[in-house]
Amino acid sequence: MEHTSLEQTLQDGKLHRQLNSLIVAHLRDNNLTQAASAVASATMTPLDVEAPPNKLLELVAKGLAAEKDDVLRGVPSSAIYDLGTLIPAAYGSIPAPRAASVDFSAMQDAKGSSKSFPKHETRHLSEHKNIARCARFSPDGRFVVTGSADTSIKLFEISKIKQMLLSDARDGPVRPVIRTFYDHIQPINDLDFHPQNTILISGAKDHTIKFFDFSKATAKRAFRVIQDTHNVRSVSFHPSGDFLLAGTDHQIPHLYDVNTFQCYLSANAPEIGISGAINQVRYSSTGGMYVTASKDGAIRLWDGVTANCVRSIVNAHGTAEATSVTFTKDQRFVLSCGKDSSVKLWEVSSGRLVKQYLGATHAQLRCQAVFNDTEEFVLSIDEQSNEIVIWDALTAEKVAKWPSNHNGAPRWIEHSPTEAAFISCGTDRSVRFWKEAL
Repeated sequence: MEHTSLEQTLQDGKLHRQLNSLIVAHLRDNNLTQAASAVASATMTPLDVEAPPNKLLELVAKGLAAEKDDVLRGVPSSAIYDLGTLIPAAYGSIPAPRAASVDFSAMQDAKGSSKSFPKHETRHLSEHKNIARCARFSPDGRFVVTGSADTSIKLFEISKIKQMLLSDARDGPVRPVIRTFYDHIQPINDLDFHPQNTILISGAKDHTIKFFDFSKATAKRAFRVIQDTHNVRSVSFHPSGDFLLAGTDHQIPHLYDVNTFQCYLSANAPEIGISGAINQVRYSSTGGMYVTASKDGAIRLWDGVTANCVRSIVNAHGTAEATSVTFTKDQRFVLSCGKDSSVKLWEVSSGRLVKQYLGATHAQLRCQAVFNDTEEFVLSIDEQSNEIVIWDALTAEKVAKWPSNHNGAPRWIEHSPTEAAFISCGTDRSVRFWKEAL
């Protein structure tokens, strides 16, 4: 069964690459050069890819004709392209955003009163047997996964968590953990979900990246493994699902082809010292760029196609470690966090510091700073006071600080991409869920 799952995954990846190639060739051959370049950049497809003239139009015409014929014969259209058991109903479909994202281009002119962050309720979800080190939401917001120093990975279903929050279910039988995986031999550092398939990956101190299929209720172990040469500190899937990035103790991000496991390194990397280990790596929303936060305090921006470093923000957090970094949805800015107790917003095109979010102390743990789902607020941790701190993203004013309810400061915070909810993971081994109080 595991072999069949692997073949299905490889076949899906091949199909996506073929489709991307046809789209790029079609746009290019119809003189839509700018659109072709954008698609090529986002999908890592060569702009000069070869394809027969009008092949895409021919295939679409045949597909539509076949679909019409099947409908006339009573065959449902959903059966024409069946991905088998890998994808449960609607997995990967992204809900419409709750509100328009913030226009950060107007940030320097932002004036007026800050917005108030809504009150949240919180609930203890589960406990690992050792420190809860990291968390990640699925792109559709339906699942969240946590990784621990005890080498375990726990997968939670958000709908079940919400059932737990109901007062009449407080002592009920609802169990939000739907999968637990054990296959690493050292602590988990980071996790990510495949953008289309029910596959999650984990990066760990045992120098491996492991692939888990969470559509299978009985699967406890990985069905694929990438053996890296270094401690894998961070992982990030390309939006196509065909590539993944690993940030490791090595100074340069490791780019892997998911289907062949071939590893690519930048041929034009800047001079980075021995203290340049990568704490976090994240793709932009289209995959056209990726960004790294390093132990040497630098933030570096990389071209998603050539893998060249296009900008280094040296000493972004002074001589302190840069511990987290993420793009805004429009890819024009990156938000970074460091052990200098600062959270900063940078303009991608110029490397200019746009905003600083100050007033939270984080100098010991691998602290995260994240946007909420609408990018109106920034959330992080104050280790000293053991509080979750929230700033208005536009005014940089601190608008809330709440007791974390952890025994000791949380070491990770992760916000849902689709709703007003987030997860905190603690050195006290516990995982907590936070949701806007209605």
